[in-house]
Amino acid sequence: MDAQSTTPVPPPGCPAHHSGGRVPLYGPEFAADPQAYYTYMSHEPTSAVELAPGVEATLVTDYSAALRLLQDSGSFRKDARRWRDFNEGGVSPDSPVLPLLVYRPNCMFSDGAEHLRLRQAVTDSMARVDSRRLSRSTEQIADYLIAQFSSRGSADLLAGYAKLLPLFVFNELFGCPADVGDRVLFGISGMFDGVNAEQATGVFFQAVGELVALKRTTPGDDVTSWLMQHQAGLTDEEMVHQLALLLGAGAEPLRNLLGNTLHRLLTDDAYADKGGLIEEALDDTLWKNPPITNYAPHYPAADMEFAGRKLRAGDLVMVSFAAANAGPALSASRQARSRAHLAWSAGPHACPSKEPARLITITALERLLNRLPDVELAVPEESLTWRPGPFSRALAALPAKFTALQPASGPQAAPPAQASGSDGHAGTAPKPERDGRWSQFLTWLTR
Repeated sequence: MDAQSTTPVPPPGCPAHHSGGRVPLYGPEFAADPQAYYTYMSHEPTSAVELAPGVEATLVTDYSAALRLLQDSGSFRKDARRWRDFNEGGVSPDSPVLPLLVYRPNCMFSDGAEHLRLRQAVTDSMARVDSRRLSRSTEQIADYLIAQFSSRGSADLLAGYAKLLPLFVFNELFGCPADVGDRVLFGISGMFDGVNAEQATGVFFQAVGELVALKRTTPGDDVTSWLMQHQAGLTDEEMVHQLALLLGAGAEPLRNLLGNTLHRLLTDDAYADKGGLIEEALDDTLWKNPPITNYAPHYPAADMEFAGRKLRAGDLVMVSFAAANAGPALSASRQARSRAHLAWSAGPHACPSKEPARLITITALERLLNRLPDVELAVPEESLTWRPGPFSRALAALPAKFTALQPASGPQAAPPAQASGSDGHAGTAPKPERDGRWSQFLTWLTR
């Protein structure tokens, strides 16, 4: 084999050779074919990357190295206040990646005893979620959402189903009343989609604060109340940030997991008989197209050498779950559909809710395919587009067609969808407090 064939070649459109050798994890080229970038980077266990213009990081792409980092809480810390580039003013305050990287007082960005205290409150509270109740709730929400588009014979299954269902399920789990739930939906959608993002963030945190105040005086049988009653003794500020983490950081990955698994069911010939292969498609998705591709920000506690690369204390180091999963050493595990992938992360900061997430995804997809058994893509697969960004792998839309169903009638009929848009906010003056989608669902549920 000659030298030319063994030398990694940057993928088309990759300007790594023009940016100090750093591989850019943003832009349309990366969004269109991230696997080409991971293949290019896979010749070394780590790579120098750029998350956004001017935001530099080291990306761990090797499975074994990623596991070492994720499990070594002594050498690598999670507290983002250690981020040297940010502290030295090297990161623009309006960088689009900053909201997911800056410090917040929650279990994701804490270490040591503080992390154990905050994490245990989350783990214990989520463990109290009854799987039968969660399954029933998911089925009810799925039925409601399907009823809003099933009579049309076509729908964007991302905007009308995969995006909304996790938000609805979390609203129910966390005991959100109608007006609070409407604003939670509005806020999360706006923050992740960049629609009125500044206003959406304010609305979201105000709504979560009101939820905390409500549960202090009127606790219920819900995750918010269980968190509040936990022996960790969370303050109101800690409650707000823990809930914001669980609602926001839970909704986006679950949205992507639903959308990406549905995409696999509709496009992979191995799943032509969609109904009986949902769990297999889910595991394939977690291996080959995980909803969170590059994240798990860590910071070396001291200058060190890791996986052949010299790191300085406070350098931003992240894990590429997608690249690690695709490594050649794991081909047997992928073929056997084992669950050794890193889609849920690993170590002390691994996802605390992977079993509820699997249950929600499987239940939602079963419900959809049972109601619309002949659903198929409405456009050629190659025309689908993926949202740009370094952290997640997510479709922009998933147009589908199916045999239209007769609209339901009587007390269980779904109300008409809002005219204001898919998220209940349009124009420059949205009013998320009234008559939002969550209010409509609660009204429909009690008819």
